[in-house]
Amino acid sequence: MGTAQVARPHVADGVIFPDLSALLFDGEYEETHRDIRAALLDPVFDPREGLSPKDSGKLTYERSRMLHSALERPIEMLRRPRRLFALAEWAPLLDPAIFSLLLVHHNLCLGTVLDHGADRDDISDYVAELDRLDSFGPYMATEFGYGNNVAALRTEAVYHADTETFVLNTPDHSARKFMSLSAFDDIPKLAVVLARLKSDGRDHGVYPFVVRVSDGKTLCEGVGVAACPEQPVQGLDYGLTWFDHVSVPRRNLLHGNAEGFSPNGTFLPGGENIRRRFLRTMSRILPGRLCVSSAAVGAGKASVYTAIRYAENRLTSGPGRGDMPVMEYRSHQRDLFPALATVYAMNLLLNLAKRAFLAPSGTSPDELNDLISITKALSTWEMSHVVGICRERCGAQGMFRVNRIAEHGSLLQGLITAEGDNQVLLATTAGRLVAGTDPQRHPVPPAPREGGADDLDFQIELLRYRERFLRRAARAAMADSEGTYFDAWNGVMNTALDMARTRGARLALEQFRTAVSALADEQDRSALRLLGSLYGLVKVQQDAGWYLAKALLTAEQVEGLTATVDRYCELIRPHARRLTGGFRLSPELLRAPIAFEDYGTAFRRQVGAPDSDAASPRSPGK
Repeated sequence: MGTAQVARPHVADGVIFPDLSALLFDGEYEETHRDIRAALLDPVFDPREGLSPKDSGKLTYERSRMLHSALERPIEMLRRPRRLFALAEWAPLLDPAIFSLLLVHHNLCLGTVLDHGADRDDISDYVAELDRLDSFGPYMATEFGYGNNVAALRTEAVYHADTETFVLNTPDHSARKFMSLSAFDDIPKLAVVLARLKSDGRDHGVYPFVVRVSDGKTLCEGVGVAACPEQPVQGLDYGLTWFDHVSVPRRNLLHGNAEGFSPNGTFLPGGENIRRRFLRTMSRILPGRLCVSSAAVGAGKASVYTAIRYAENRLTSGPGRGDMPVMEYRSHQRDLFPALATVYAMNLLLNLAKRAFLAPSGTSPDELNDLISITKALSTWEMSHVVGICRERCGAQGMFRVNRIAEHGSLLQGLITAEGDNQVLLATTAGRLVAGTDPQRHPVPPAPREGGADDLDFQIELLRYRERFLRRAARAAMADSEGTYFDAWNGVMNTALDMARTRGARLALEQFRTAVSALADEQDRSALRLLGSLYGLVKVQQDAGWYLAKALLTAEQVEGLTATVDRYCELIRPHARRLTGGFRLSPELLRAPIAFEDYGTAFRRQVGAPDSDAASPRSPGK
């Protein structure tokens, strides 16, 4: 069937499809998302050209203060985690650096203070200061020489019972806090600093402390900061931070309810071992990872929304035809529609993880940790790929900062590393899954199917079998290894990583299947069913050789995968505007010229060219 024969139902610009929107926002848009989205229409978020990195960073602080004033206080937001996740999804769309600034302040800094000292009157002034945003709250855990191995950090907090103070000190260069927001010394900063508590000659492990870094005029005594090199797009004040025998009052230790001090001022450690105490210190990691995934999915939605709208309006010459939208080319669809399917898949997987976090009954802590870790790794990797594809398909226009996609790419690169580097995080999760109990020690392969590989149920069976097969293979190889444990694990690590990624894709496909059956509108169901099958096809095609080798697919089915993907792109084409209509986005919100129907006029106005310019609408960005 040729492109010209495809019926494309007219969908008015800006139409919202409420059922798809309810699916993507888990029925929470009106209550949880609407006012955050509305706040982004404030002129403070309009694009600014020609800013220096420092000015760009200062603008992020200004925008963060505006959001703080427009929304409820951070403490209230922390009591409703869905609001925190919604802030993470929307705020970075127009300024990626806001994610690092506000979400670190809300979740990591203030969240840690509340988790370990919510009922303590002696630190209520710190809580109020952070809640009012009188001071911004950095979170200083990572050290220059230790990366993700926070448990091995070497910053020391030595307790002196005679003065009831801790002396905070950085022993050497490798122990300096890395990538903390500390280099603007004219902005008040009240940080949470993780340090190794030492008392009476004993190392009690890692604890969080409240430490004033700057008073809004200068750095506090004993605090040193060196600005990190500039980053693309983001102009925040990341720095190396160190402490030279800084005296910290006893009350600044966030010890929770397990530890404390005797009447004579002696530190009294709790009964937990150092490992368990450390895990309690890191209490904000799981909600932090859900914030990361929320920001990733938000960036993916905005990028694919913009790219599809541009492709629908950007004209090009077609063989034997006059001007036509570039979206009519199957090669363009072959990139953007799988990207759209991946955005839906990761959104649905994220919703699953958020529900499990908010109502964990029936889910063990390890299962919850595994689900959130897989969601964080898979969503950020997948959305990074999606944003890259969207950037390419928008040509030169995709590189302009004002069209947002390049900014989203920069954000995604940071999110891949934030709250646990993906490779390390997924390897840890995969190792736990390999070592765990397998309910089906000898997985049964799915029965062969005639026809193509586009059936959603069959795709789920294929991915489930591959997941279980790889898990069993890794486990067996480790058991047969005659080397050290490291040698055994190192030999199967990549197999285990493939298993964990396959698990995430399988969970996403299962959520697609559930969502299709729940939709009431037949057109919505049809569009979503096509999109889910397309996502499954792409995942099966990625490992088609493996499925062929295991006789799960025939050679004919494998050879037909490319044509089947093309056919699904053709079928999805009439539904593209409907599917992106669930995102609750608009050109006016994003301020991206290429997202407008008349993108030529929008672009000319952005660059200051006169509206009387008679250039054709396909000239910008061709």
